[in-house]
Amino acid sequence: MLKVQRALISVSDKKGIVPFAKGLVALGVEVLSTGGTAKLLRENGLKVTDVSDFTGFPEMLDGRVKTLHPKVHGGILAMRDKKTHMEQVKEHKIDLIDMVVVNLYPFAATVKKKNVSLEEAIENIDIGGPTMLRSAAKNYKGVAVVCNPEKYKSILDELDQNSGLLSDTVLFKLSVEAFTHTAQYDAMISSFLSDRISSSDFDELPKGVTLQFEKAQDLRYGENPHQAAAFYKDKNEDFGFADFKQIHGKELSFNNIYDLNAALDFVRGFKEPAAVIIKHNNPTGLAQNKDLATAYKQAHSCDPVSAFGGIIGLNAKVDAKTATLIAKSGFMECVLAPGFAREALKVLKAKKNLRLVEMNFKKLAKGGYDYKKVAGGLLLQEKDEFDIAARDLKVVTKKKPTKTQIEGMLFGWRMIKNVKSNAIILVKGQKCVGIGCGQTSRVEAAKIAIAKAGRDAKGSVLISDAFIPHIDNVQLAAKAGIAAIIQTGGSVVDKEVIAEADKAKIAMVMSGIRHFKH
Repeated sequence: MLKVQRALISVSDKKGIVPFAKGLVALGVEVLSTGGTAKLLRENGLKVTDVSDFTGFPEMLDGRVKTLHPKVHGGILAMRDKKTHMEQVKEHKIDLIDMVVVNLYPFAATVKKKNVSLEEAIENIDIGGPTMLRSAAKNYKGVAVVCNPEKYKSILDELDQNSGLLSDTVLFKLSVEAFTHTAQYDAMISSFLSDRISSSDFDELPKGVTLQFEKAQDLRYGENPHQAAAFYKDKNEDFGFADFKQIHGKELSFNNIYDLNAALDFVRGFKEPAAVIIKHNNPTGLAQNKDLATAYKQAHSCDPVSAFGGIIGLNAKVDAKTATLIAKSGFMECVLAPGFAREALKVLKAKKNLRLVEMNFKKLAKGGYDYKKVAGGLLLQEKDEFDIAARDLKVVTKKKPTKTQIEGMLFGWRMIKNVKSNAIILVKGQKCVGIGCGQTSRVEAAKIAIAKAGRDAKGSVLISDAFIPHIDNVQLAAKAGIAAIIQTGGSVVDKEVIAEADKAKIAMVMSGIRHFKH
């Protein structure tokens, strides 16, 4: 147990600090403080000793040096049960500090500002704060370390109930929280500064990766009921699922969030209104149109049976017309959109189990890395955001694709990079009519896409996420009446595949780009 008699308070985030300090003073605790914190506490009627008076040394270097002094760190680090430590603090007239209340300069908020300068970021790197937190956390048996304003009330309650004492269990938990906090803070700085180093001076991919996440919410369970799960938001990002808003429906599940992310990946890249329906991380349909309701209707019609219980992703504000179509679609799990009109909310909120999720699409960042955890390690790659234009396509058959077919190819190419491989999709115009995804052979993916499309396969464009390895894919396309094919190219059987397309009078182009997604 620790008796708290003297506390050092120096906080950047001053939320709740006045009532906390008043509570400490009411319990007979002496308060040391610095700069703006000391000023605020005095303005609220509290007696405060400046750290400069405590150390006998002034703050200097524009405030860079305030608490970096033996009287501060000796008072924190001295082991109370070690005779030689107690003799030394007595010899050097060092008073013990029993509680350190510190939170750090707002580095995260600073570097999130648009076009923040390196100089401004550097000045918001806290030095004294982390040093005090680490000192106090190391000596947790003799010092309470408080870095989280959310803990102020519970700490005061325990002090009040135990005559100014804190238990060993509480002290240890506070220590762990402080070390976690400083570790995340340093990792944030490292990440920001690493990004500022040019590729000519640094590896294309980082030599080390430190990921920083904090629990946002516990989930009912994971992919299955026997698996515990939670959602952790990225501490370095303020967009996407780190900043979404659920405005209706039951709590989101593990699978909901995972599928919502897939829906986001599909629709975020389209300039015109686009709609996708996701099941088990794969699309059942996707379309874009100048009218959002039409785009949704076309996406749903691609495979209405599989769409049941799906996740809907929309890249435009939901209007009443679109909401009415969604409401008539049978059971759907979630709708993700950048906004919902008032009339649309009236329609959709009538379905009590339908989760509505709003997200600011304009804040979504491009680039970055894609991570996949494996046993004993981590796979890291750049996100697949490679796109192509009509000028990048190489026509390899005698028959040339029409302008409409090329537009369909480009639409399908943007879509297929998010479809699990092996993937074949069929499109007409700006809508998908058949999807074959996640197959162990490309010909099976083609069979499924053609079967899903039914009569709509005739006259459609086939998109393959990699090269076509055998002529059987082209033969299936010809039998279904498919008019054009876009594929990666580069197979040892390219000549045979092209010859088969010429035989069937199918226009074929090669992109030179592969879009595997595992």
